[in-house]
Amino acid sequence: MTTDVSLDQGWVPEACTLPTAQRPLRLAEFDELFATAVRQAERLDDRRLRLTLTGPAELETTVRDLTERESRCCSFFTFGVSTRRPGQVVLDVAVPAGHVDVLDALAARAVQQGTP
Repeated sequence: MTTDVSLDQGWVPEACTLPTAQRPLRLAEFDELFATAVRQAERLDDRRLRLTLTGPAELETTVRDLTERESRCCSFFTFGVSTRRPGQVVLDVAVPAGHVDVLDALAARAVQQGTP
């Protein structure tokens, strides 16, 4: 099983229940996070991605808020957020086998927007 990932919406899959009108706003939130905070992207395996982010003290709160909202509309994502030290956040993203293409697109977007 594969997931149709719309190119004009970036990595947003058809399985996403976020209303279409709100998708560009969510995508912009992720792009902003990636552009300002991603320092390293590491593909742990085909179904897991680890992003290391740095930023202000409230970065962890920002990442937790965004990933919690994303989990509500794209329940196939599993996000893990941890802090190594103040201002450094590790975001682990996992997907089931049927959504590897979505993780591929997310990883590509993080690298494109960020500075790994």
